[in-house]
Formats: sequence, structure tokens, C-alpha cells
Amino acid sequence: MMVDKVKIVLKVNGEPREVYVEPGWTLLRVLREDLGLTGAKNGCGNGECGACTVIMDGKAVPSCLVLAVSAEGKEIETIEGLQKGGERHALQRAFIEHGAVQCGFCTPGMIMSAKALLDENPEPAEDAVREALQGNLCRCTGYKKIVEAVMSVSGRGD
Repeated sequence: MMVDKVKIVLKVNGEPREVYVEPGWTLLRVLREDLGLTGAKNGCGNGECGACTVIMDGKAVPSCLVLAVSAEGKEIETIEGLQKGGERHALQRAFIEHGAVQCGFCTPGMIMSAKALLDENPEPAEDAVREALQGNLCRCTGYKKIVEAVMSVSGRGD
């Protein structure tokens, strides 16, 4: 059965992007396959691992659970949008400096979840950082270095 594609306009990393999608396609699929933004990873496919996390209208969301058509007109930030003028974002630098990047599969989702938190609360307590990251799974670390990296960027720095 042939499904007609529909045109949608997404605002991704500050730029309007026009794409033709099938109604059941996820935002993750469109970001990776149609827009070439492969930072968000396809992990579990059911919103439990956090590898596909992006920021949509200021909130961290698992892009594998968002239908692309429902993201039309929304502000979407991906890991690729964090680097400005060749300069890494403070969170990206902190993850490197604190050894919070191991295999790297979960890192983009972790960073996007942390950014959403810091955008909303620039000085979170450590408990708030841990809570914001609870939907992001990492099989390589015990999260200590990840939390330290996020805290080093926060206004608290503790």
C-alpha cells in the first residue's frame, strides 16, 4: 500500500527545514535519514534509553517517540546545533575534560538532557542533575563523571 507523504517544516537548530514525511515517521528517522543529523542515536526505539534525546520547545524529548508531523513548527535543537563557529558548547568541553565520554553512543542524548536542564535551571543541585539524566542510559560509566561534567558547567560548580 502506497502512503502519501506530507510536507512539513521543522525549525532545526534555528533553521527552517522542509521535508516530506510519511505520517508514521518519527522525528528521529527524519533527523537522521532525511536531514543527515546523526547525533541522535537509535537505541531502544521505545523512549527508554535516551540515546535519541533532542530538545523540542525547550524540553528534552526522546525523538524516537515523537511523530515528525507533530513536530511541525516546533523549535528543535540537536547536538549538531550546539557547536557555534567551530567552538564546542561548554557541556561538550566539560564531558571531554571530565572523561564523561567513553564509547560515545549515549553522549549526545546525555548532553541534550543536561542542556535542557541548565537552560531551565542554570544552578541545579546535584540531585536535579541526576533526575534530569535518569532517562539516559549509559553502559560504560557509573554516571559519576557525567554528573561532574554537568555540575562543572552549572553556576554552582559543585
